[in-house]
Amino acid sequence: MKLKQLLVLAGMAGAVSALPAIAQTKAKATTAPAKQPVDYVNPYIGSISHMLVPCFPTTHLPHSMMRVFPVRGDYTSNRIGGLPLIVTNHRSGSGFNFYPYQGQESGITPSKQFSYDQEKVTPYRYSVYLDEGNIGVDFAPSHQSAIYKISFDKPGAPYLVINTGRGELKAEGNTISGHKDIGNKTNVYFYAETDAKPTKTGGVDRAGVTSATSGPAITLQYPAGTKTLGMRYGISFISVEQAKKNLAREIKTYDVNAIAAIGRKIWNDELGKIAATGAPDKETTVFYTSLYRTMERPMVISEDGRYFSATDGKVHSDEGHPFSTDDWSWDTYRAAHPLRVLIAKNQEVDVLRSYILMSEQGGNNWLPNFPMVNGDDRAMNSNHFIASMLDAQVKGLRGFDFAKAYEYSKGSVERKSLVPWSGAKKAGELDKFYHEKGYMPALKPGEKETVKEVHGWEKRQPIAVTLGTSYDEWCLSEMARILGKTDEQAHYLKTSYNYRNVFNTETGFFHPKDADGNFIKPLDYRTSGGPGAREYYDENNGYIYRWDVQHNVGDLVNLIGGNEKFIGGLESMFNEPIPGTRWDFYAILPDHTGNVGMFSMANEPSFHIPYLYNYAGAPWRTQKRIRNLLDQWYRNDLMGIPGDEDGGGMTAFVVFSQMGFYPVTPGSPTYNIGSPRFTYVKMNVGGGKFFEIKATKASQDNKYIQSATLNGKVLNQPWFNHSDIANGGVLELVMGPVANKTWGAGSPPPSAAQLP
Repeated sequence: MKLKQLLVLAGMAGAVSALPAIAQTKAKATTAPAKQPVDYVNPYIGSISHMLVPCFPTTHLPHSMMRVFPVRGDYTSNRIGGLPLIVTNHRSGSGFNFYPYQGQESGITPSKQFSYDQEKVTPYRYSVYLDEGNIGVDFAPSHQSAIYKISFDKPGAPYLVINTGRGELKAEGNTISGHKDIGNKTNVYFYAETDAKPTKTGGVDRAGVTSATSGPAITLQYPAGTKTLGMRYGISFISVEQAKKNLAREIKTYDVNAIAAIGRKIWNDELGKIAATGAPDKETTVFYTSLYRTMERPMVISEDGRYFSATDGKVHSDEGHPFSTDDWSWDTYRAAHPLRVLIAKNQEVDVLRSYILMSEQGGNNWLPNFPMVNGDDRAMNSNHFIASMLDAQVKGLRGFDFAKAYEYSKGSVERKSLVPWSGAKKAGELDKFYHEKGYMPALKPGEKETVKEVHGWEKRQPIAVTLGTSYDEWCLSEMARILGKTDEQAHYLKTSYNYRNVFNTETGFFHPKDADGNFIKPLDYRTSGGPGAREYYDENNGYIYRWDVQHNVGDLVNLIGGNEKFIGGLESMFNEPIPGTRWDFYAILPDHTGNVGMFSMANEPSFHIPYLYNYAGAPWRTQKRIRNLLDQWYRNDLMGIPGDEDGGGMTAFVVFSQMGFYPVTPGSPTYNIGSPRFTYVKMNVGGGKFFEIKATKASQDNKYIQSATLNGKVLNQPWFNHSDIANGGVLELVMGPVANKTWGAGSPPPSAAQLP
């Protein structure tokens, strides 16, 4: 495609874009082009954290190997530490780093800090101005390669200084290549070309430039008077030779505009799978920025049909199915994976195939938990890729080996240790206790840990493990049912009720028990459990884990005492104030931000909670609560994300909730209805089919459903089946400012689990 055509497609050069627009306007010489989906993306949303790790303004193509973000501690940092070349794992540092320089050669060091200005970040382009150096930087990515254009305003010879740290770089002519060790016998490889030939090259050490032509850092001097310098490069996890091939396949120019135009089109195609209209720009910006966030991970690492697997340290053929990694099951199973089931079916199948292959390559017969480029990280608790396998199957996705998925899912519960952050350790004494007694035991107050598998900081997390594993076992029961394994189905259905073993009928909360079966006392459901409440819960307190029975909400309603008490419990959570000072509370629970009372909007186990009113005859309360939470905590500003976004784990919740529905129970082919923010949403569900949501009169004030139809039939329930929309469909809602408290009140969503 010619550059002029690309510029037209990108809406550049004064042309009206040919891409699908959010709103259609007639082309007039005096009319600005209509905004396209990517124009609503603001990567800076969430760049300032409430407490912990913020979002980073990341430039990348959807699910691509190549991604970068500014090299600085946080948004408010006055200096950047050079320029990035590749971020290998989500939120990790740059695999390589470089900086441009003009000045005395004696001033060159492996790395430098720069003050900066005029920084602009879009999903497909990054630019910045380095103040003291009078140097302009422009960047655009492809999938496995990228391009920089650097402008020098000072007189004298310009330099590039490239640093790898743990690895080696070498220069030859106008090319630079090398590798960096990123752990677990995994390397990221680099191959670059510049559009000018350097006059001098050398390694860099702390004393300055040496005579060597290779080293962990390298400097390249270019002719005096050079005003612009282009650098294009490829990256690989296989070899330098493959990095060179990746570059040659994707980028054949030094024109940043051309590569940015291609990236812009790719982003519009992907974001355009959901067209959302009828809300103010600020809400639309939050929506498309959230959708963009869901497309950073997982990362496709197939290179010309091959991929390096850190699981076994070998290069494999992908057999025509792109291989993916860099995904955190605890965060993304809830909404990010179910979103792809709707709008990226083939990709989701390939992702699940990748995790099954990792299970085989590892030889342990269990699923990965937090797969990354350099291997699986057994972080958090439970293994909810089990739910992702089931969710895809029950919603009609095929093309992955479901029988193998079941066997490896069983291994994740039976053979791999349930102890949080337990690495690759096999099941031990605490696992034996869980499978015999039906709960993970807590230590008594003052009792010292004696089980070596328990992480010194992460602790046992007994309630989180018991509830999470109960859900995983329900998923296993459904998988066994589908495969016709009736005995195993009955076994796992029974153990899916293990959450009952730690339910305190006197308080109505899930309460840690010691190995003798006694509830731990004294206990404050707000603050007990040490840092992150990990001695009993995990990152969240007892108020959040009170509702962590995604697979059997109907039974939870009964346990708590029926609809009225259930609703009362939800309301009391939102009304319960933070005890003592906020700084004392957050010193214990830094993940528990985005508070409304004891509810935390900032952490994944909370996401389904606002929808639970639907199960107790009060859908109007779900509608009110969802809208209020979105307005309070998800905004078009620097602190517009209330907690760790985790690569789509949190923002997929926003995408679903702004559209007006949510998958409360991944693995169940049902969705709960909330309160749509847009008057019209059109989702491409594949095969030329679309799911439409028409929310008449939806607005800031009109948050309550007055009446509804689904596919032309009256709908008086706050949920629908996946089969209702799998081949396209229309949900029509009439919205108003005052709650219709009878709509849907008598038809709660079905509970996923039922007693035999």
